[in-house]
Amino acid sequence: MSHVLSAVAWPYANGPRHIGHVAGFGVPSDVFSRYMRMAGHEVLMVSGSDEHGTPILVQADKAGQSPQEFIDTNHALIAADLTALGVSYDLYTRTTTANHDDVVQRMFLACHRNGYLIEQTQQVAISPSTGRTLPDRYIEGTCPICGYAEARGDQCDNCGNQLDPAELKDPRSKINGETPEFRDTQHFFLDLPALADALGEWLDGREQSGLWRPNVIRFSQNILSEIRPRPITRDIDWGITIPLDGWRENPTKKLYVWFDAVIGYLSASVEWARRLPGDQGERWREWWNGSDALTYYFMGKDNITFHSQIWPAEMLAHNGQGSKGGETGPFGELTLPTEVVSSEFLTMEGRQFSTSRNVVIYVRDVLERYQPDALRYFLSAAAPETADSDFSWPEFVKRTNTELVAGWGNLVNRTASMIAKNFGEIPEPGDLKDVDRALLDQVREGFGTVGGLIATHKQKAALAEAMRLVGEANAYVSTTEPFKLKGDDQRERLATVLHTLAQVVVDLNTILSPYLPHSSTAVHRALGGEGDFQPMPRLETVTDLDDSSRPDYPVITGDYSAAPRWEHRPVEVGAPVAKPSPIFTKLDPSVVEEERARLGLVDDPAGAAV
Repeated sequence: MSHVLSAVAWPYANGPRHIGHVAGFGVPSDVFSRYMRMAGHEVLMVSGSDEHGTPILVQADKAGQSPQEFIDTNHALIAADLTALGVSYDLYTRTTTANHDDVVQRMFLACHRNGYLIEQTQQVAISPSTGRTLPDRYIEGTCPICGYAEARGDQCDNCGNQLDPAELKDPRSKINGETPEFRDTQHFFLDLPALADALGEWLDGREQSGLWRPNVIRFSQNILSEIRPRPITRDIDWGITIPLDGWRENPTKKLYVWFDAVIGYLSASVEWARRLPGDQGERWREWWNGSDALTYYFMGKDNITFHSQIWPAEMLAHNGQGSKGGETGPFGELTLPTEVVSSEFLTMEGRQFSTSRNVVIYVRDVLERYQPDALRYFLSAAAPETADSDFSWPEFVKRTNTELVAGWGNLVNRTASMIAKNFGEIPEPGDLKDVDRALLDQVREGFGTVGGLIATHKQKAALAEAMRLVGEANAYVSTTEPFKLKGDDQRERLATVLHTLAQVVVDLNTILSPYLPHSSTAVHRALGGEGDFQPMPRLETVTDLDDSSRPDYPVITGDYSAAPRWEHRPVEVGAPVAKPSPIFTKLDPSVVEEERARLGLVDDPAGAAV
C-alpha cells in the first residue's frame, strides 16, 4: 500500500467547463483514483478553481460584475458539474481562500530565503485604452524563433519555446486587437537556471523509470535547453499579496496567477487535512513528505510546462536543492511528481474547441440530456491519451447504443431477466463445463490485466480489454443458449450457466466501475446486491478556515472508504433477483441532428460538417 496523490489540473474560473477540459483532466484522474483506492492505496485527490489573474478582471468587467461575484458564480458552476460527472475529489476547493494565501506566501518566503527568487526589471504589456496590464496569454504575435503567426506571449504552441510578450513580432491584444505598450517594471523572477541541473537530473530519472508518456518526457527535457528566469509577480490588483516589506504595501503588485495556482495542490491538501475531525491537521504530510508517496499530476498538454518544470522548480527551491543550496522550507522536503500524466486535445467534429466561436459542448449541457456514464464512457473509449481525438455526435450515439446498451447493458439485463424468470434468486451451480471455466478464468484474469493498464495510465486500452471480456460473455450466452434449457432434466445446467453469467457480470461490474461509477450501483442491485457500489462525491458549502469576512463557498468532497476491493467476489447464492430495468438509455438517431443544430452545424453535399 502506498500514499497516492492525484493532483488534478485546476480549472480556470472564467466559465463552465466543456467536455474537452474533462477529457484531459477530469475523467482520467477519476478512473485512476477510483482504481487505486480499490487496489488498497491511500488516495488523496485534490484540485480546485483557479481564480486569480487578469483574464478574470477582463471577463468580470464584461459581465458587469466584481471579480469576486464573477468567480463565485463560476466556481459554483464548475463544482456542480464535476460532482454530477462523479469525479471523486477528496477536496475540490478554490485559490481565493485565506489558507491558500498563507501556503503560497510561505512557499514564496522559503524560495526567497534560499536565493531562488531574484529581482529583475521586465518589460510588461499595457493596454493603451485601459492602462491595465495584459496577461501574456492575451497577447499574440509572430514567434521570433519559428515564425509561427499565432504564438502567445508566454509560449509558442508550434515550437514549444517559452516566450516573453516583448519578444513577439507584431504583437497584438487578443481582447481588442490593439498594439500593447511595453513599460519597464521591477518584478521577482524564479531563478530557473539555478535549478536547471536539479531539474535535469530529476527528469533523467523519470525517463529511466519508463513511466512517463514519451511526448511528455521529451517536451519536458527539450524546454530545459532554453531555460531562463521566469517572472512570478505581476502589475495587477487582483491576486495574492507579496509577503515582503516594500512590496506588501503596494496594492498593484501581486503574485503571478501561475505561481500561486500550482501551489494549490499543496494548499488543497493542507485544507483537506485541516477540515478533518480531531487532531489530523498534519495528515497532508503523508502524501507530500512520506517515503512511500507517489504523486500523479493530470492535465492537458498545454499545461506540461507548469507541471514538469515550474512546479518542480518551486518545490526544489523550497527544499533547498538547487545549485544555491539552502534549507528545507516549512512544508518539509516536498516529493516531486512521480508522473506528469498529460493528455492531448479533444476536438469537436474535427475542430478545436472555441467558446468564442460556439465550437463548444459544455459538460452541464451533456449531463442535462444524457447519462453521465455515457459521457464518461465515450471520453474514456476515445481518450486523447497520446494523440488528439475527436468527439462527434454520431460517434457518441453509436458508442452509447452499440457498446453500452447492446453490449454491457444487454449482458446485465438478460442475465438478470433469465435469473428472475427461472429462479428468482442467484441459483446454486452444478458441475462446471470447460466452456464455463474458460469464461470465468478469462474474467478473473481481467483484474490483473485491466488493473495493470489503469495503473500505468493506459486507460483506453484497459477499457477496451474490459469490453472485450463483455463480448466474450455475450458470446458465451450465444454458445450455451440458456434460453433453450427448458426441461426439468436441463434445470441443473440452466442453473450452472446462469450462475456463471451472474458471477461474470458481478466481476465485470467491479472492473468497469472506475469508468462507470453511476451505473455500477444499478448493476450491483440488479444481481441481488444492496446499497451503493461506488461511493460518489458530494457538494458541501463551507466557511473559510481563517477569514470569516470571505464568502462561504462550495467544495467537492466525499467518503470513499467503502469503495469495493479490486478483486473477484463470489456471488451470493440465494440473493434475490427481480426483473431488471434497463441500465442504459438507448439514444434515438435524431439526437445527432438535434445536437448538431444546437451548434449551428450543417452537412455539405459531400457529408462533411461545415
